[in-house]
Amino acid sequence: RLTLVESIPLGLKYEKNATIHPSTVSALHDLVVNANTSIHIASYYWSMRGKDLSYHDDTSKPGENLFESLLQAGKNKVKIQIVQNLPSKVYPDNDTKILAKEANAEVRTLNMTKLIGKGILHTKLWIFDEKHFYVGSANLDWRSFTQVKELGIVVKDCSCLAKDMMKIFEVYWFLANEEKIPSSYASKYLTKINIGNPDFIRYNDNQTAHIYLSSSPPQLCPGLKTREERTTDENAILSVISEAKSYIYIAVMDYYPTTLYNVKNIYWPNIDDALRKAAFDRAIHVRLLASHWNHTRYEMFNYLRSLFSISKKNVSIEVKVFRVNYTADQAKIPFSRVNHNKYMVTDKHAYIGTSNWSGDYFINTCGVGFILKPNSTTKSGEDVRKQLEEVFLRDWYSPYAFNIYRNHSIKPYPHRDPLRYQEL
Repeated sequence: RLTLVESIPLGLKYEKNATIHPSTVSALHDLVVNANTSIHIASYYWSMRGKDLSYHDDTSKPGENLFESLLQAGKNKVKIQIVQNLPSKVYPDNDTKILAKEANAEVRTLNMTKLIGKGILHTKLWIFDEKHFYVGSANLDWRSFTQVKELGIVVKDCSCLAKDMMKIFEVYWFLANEEKIPSSYASKYLTKINIGNPDFIRYNDNQTAHIYLSSSPPQLCPGLKTREERTTDENAILSVISEAKSYIYIAVMDYYPTTLYNVKNIYWPNIDDALRKAAFDRAIHVRLLASHWNHTRYEMFNYLRSLFSISKKNVSIEVKVFRVNYTADQAKIPFSRVNHNKYMVTDKHAYIGTSNWSGDYFINTCGVGFILKPNSTTKSGEDVRKQLEEVFLRDWYSPYAFNIYRNHSIKPYPHRDPLRYQEL
């Protein structure tokens, strides 16, 4: 079964008839408590308990409950393996130390700087009993369940895809103990499920689709240039864009045709060029919904306006930004109140990822993509591509989405700290 899951920040309201999908935290909690043998997690950082922050907020409870369910699963002899990004003062490993001590979790740290000179593990992935998994935008952070807008997908009872997702996890697990990237990977890390050979899946009773998984960066995609290669996330995104026949709708937190986190950043127009080409050459209707929050780099608006600027008769590109509302108390919660989604839907595909859209995430940062192309001609509401389109349109037409080209003087948030830019 395939189910879209969402985190809708408290206080963000839609119209009464708007579609809201099951909550991220409830879906993960159900999977954790029903796990029988194993739980594998790939994570950027952990902050599941309210005590991690100096500012206390009661909305940390769902995250704390999920953390407790993980502890209990480990105590019940469920095998837990975690690969985390290199901890830091900003992102300590307090939670995983507790899980290692009290739940017998095996924890490894993936140091991308050591392996390729730059980058982080940015993936947000859970695998259960090697037959169910979650992938999406939600970090291992209580704020991702109540204070940040998230979207992901839960796949249940599909061992073929779950085992393929395990191969991505196992690459992380292996490299966490290595000093460098190998010149070639062992055969157990290779996959036959890729852009050239997607898996045919029957799901939700009467739906069928071709599905494959993508990964970044290329150095962590075993079997490149062979029939058993892991498709890179960049190639998956570019392929989805190139195959669209009518429209492309994108929702991402950050959109930059550059890198952001290097000492000397570079221009990286790969996705931006593909979108312009789709709109200009093929008359594809492009809509891009980026995020505006208290850590937005204001140069992003220049890139968004540049993308919009080529619109004319028969060239349709629309751009909006999504702002999550907040109260005075909610404004005190750091790194919250943001639309953190990372997905794309076209008339042909659904793409759900874990990466923001700047060059770094495709060059040296670990991320995962889930790509679905429906085959079914049924009109049922169970079609994931159609459901994802409805989520996008709900947000696009909501009072939280603003046309940037109609407001050339978008003002900073009152509590914005211009010196603190953060990857999420």
